[in-house]
Amino acid sequence: MLDIRSLTVRYDKRTIIDNLSLFVPAEHIIGVSGKSGIGKSTLLHAICGLIRIHAGVIELNRVDITSLPTHQRGIGLVSQTGDLFSTMTVAQNISFGMRMQHIDKSSKHKRVEELLEVVGLTGYEDRNVATLSGGEARRIALARALAPKPRVLLLDEPLTGLDTDSRAALAEDLSNILIQAKTTGLLVSHDTTDLTAICQSIFSL
Repeated sequence: MLDIRSLTVRYDKRTIIDNLSLFVPAEHIIGVSGKSGIGKSTLLHAICGLIRIHAGVIELNRVDITSLPTHQRGIGLVSQTGDLFSTMTVAQNISFGMRMQHIDKSSKHKRVEELLEVVGLTGYEDRNVATLSGGEARRIALARALAPKPRVLLLDEPLTGLDTDSRAALAEDLSNILIQAKTTGLLVSHDTTDLTAICQSIFSL
């Protein structure tokens, strides 16, 4: 479970998030809605430890992680762009997320195969990510984030930029994937249709 209490974030003396409290139960995906620029991405970056917060507490499974470095938090992040490495294969991108865990090569390979099956892209191991469609790239970004088995997964506008048909199909698949993986997560989007399709409940900023 993820418990955020009285979170405040400021940039250049401007308050972006003001005294926000939010609770995400274990194995639930909570959606956060709000217009562009209201602080949705800032919230995710604060939870990850990518930016400094000015007040508040962030707890994960009842442990205070507010001051922990990003790599020690056990949190996965799927950004708006996916941020795949264009010079790497699909398998190399997925296994990259496990690099800090000192996992042996055989176990990494098994985990990659397992996740490719989960996201519906079995056999894509050797594909260069530059050859993927937008929807396929989003699935690989999700697989990479899930690879290290994060305690919480954060998704920032995961369906942005896709055409209508791809968006609807991926929303349904994404919901099933997250349920199958028993994921605890937070998904932010300005589109409430996406949130309704994927999340158990919605919180408005």
